[in-house]
Amino acid sequence: MDRRFAILFVILLLGAPCLAHVGSPDVYFQGDAGPYHLAVTIRTPQMIPGVAEIEIRSSEPGIRNVKIVPLYIVGPGSKYPPPPDSLLPSKDDPQFFTGKLWLMASGSWQVRIEADGGRGAGTLAVPVPAFARNTQPMQKDLGALLTGLMILLVLAIVSIFGAARREGQLEPGQPSGPPQKRAARIAMAIALAIVLGLLSLGGWWWKVAAAERAQQMIYKPPQLLVSLLPSSKMLLRVGESAWHTRRPEAVSTKIILDHGHLMNLFLIRVPQMDRFYHLHPTEDKGGVFVDDLPPISAGHYQIFADIVRESGFPDTLVAEADIPEIHGQPLAGDDSAAIAPALAPDAPGNIEFLLPDGARMVWERQPGPLRANQLLWLRFHVQDAHGITATDLEPYMGMSGHAEFVRSDLSVFAHVHPDGSASMAAVELAEASLPGKTNAPTASGGNSMPGMDMGGKRASSHLTGVAFPYGFPKPGLYRVFVQVKRVGRVETGVFDTWVK
Repeated sequence: MDRRFAILFVILLLGAPCLAHVGSPDVYFQGDAGPYHLAVTIRTPQMIPGVAEIEIRSSEPGIRNVKIVPLYIVGPGSKYPPPPDSLLPSKDDPQFFTGKLWLMASGSWQVRIEADGGRGAGTLAVPVPAFARNTQPMQKDLGALLTGLMILLVLAIVSIFGAARREGQLEPGQPSGPPQKRAARIAMAIALAIVLGLLSLGGWWWKVAAAERAQQMIYKPPQLLVSLLPSSKMLLRVGESAWHTRRPEAVSTKIILDHGHLMNLFLIRVPQMDRFYHLHPTEDKGGVFVDDLPPISAGHYQIFADIVRESGFPDTLVAEADIPEIHGQPLAGDDSAAIAPALAPDAPGNIEFLLPDGARMVWERQPGPLRANQLLWLRFHVQDAHGITATDLEPYMGMSGHAEFVRSDLSVFAHVHPDGSASMAAVELAEASLPGKTNAPTASGGNSMPGMDMGGKRASSHLTGVAFPYGFPKPGLYRVFVQVKRVGRVETGVFDTWVK
């Protein structure tokens, strides 16, 4: 065994805040509300309580009204929904509806959508992890107004003390002399010092209280501790999270299956992003996972680990590791790997990627730049070595495909499916909570095949491509890893693109 494995415990951890998708908190989803196929965008608030912005587009006309209601996915909060709010239809597009919704507490929520029209009524549940991402700064105008009022109040208090000391002991109409004026100045100086001292003490108390409150409210993912063992194994320990344990009624901490696995692990060699591994560690004991690593090229790796809680709340844990050359076991099962050219800062982008067997994956991209914060439909298909569109794609972990979106500076990581950015385990839990559902959720995340396109067509055994609804959260250079399965083998296409 390579001597570089002699170090039994190489522990690396990273505590950057992230949720389900690092730096990509908005939810993009497609699904059926009865006879209506809907594309849903939910822009989550930065603070909780906060207002989420909802956008819904129907793929066919005929919907008269759309109502939305927020409630927890599991627990007592999932059984007693509040009165719904109605969305407003667009004046220019009767198939497009918008509205706003208050999310009053952190946790694993769903937005229940009720659509009604000429073809009847239907309901759709969209999972929404609600969490505070950061504190909001005070508006500049309000801050300036409050500062001015504070200065005025301080001057008034100091003036009152000075006037009282200067004239408080004089007879009515008697002018103040030099002794009274001198005493007044001393009193004003003392009053000013006391007031400034009280303001400083109050400011200190406010900062301490705000920091304590922020620590309780702002989401912090558990730490991920990574260890490399001499036997080409990787140990991953999921740490405790005070944010989760403070909300047992809304965020159950037990990890459940998603796509048939308790953890989806992604290793990306950085900064080149030229090696990509999608692995599935098994749980050794509570919170500790182990993976028999496949052959891995040496380098510094960014690690993303997706897990889903029993409440449907997803976590994306992050770590870094320097991994030596590993001669492990061949890839098997759902594990996969990809080799790509190094990502260049001035990458022009590509719409084709040559696969190892001579086939090509093609991005069916429309002309023009991609825009941030817009719902996009990203479509891909595979052509065989003769340029003929392949029809032998198979389900991969219950889905017609998977895609990972990574910004060049690693500030964004999103694991997306053809149904959208929500975890499939959370989708199953939310669907099981709908009225009239008697089947218990399996939490396997992906027992049914998602829609192949915006029209909601169900995938079959003769897949010709895959589409993903997603919105890039901010401009920049992205690398996209698109995964499909053909003839029992997972193939990964790698695409670079600029987002404006």
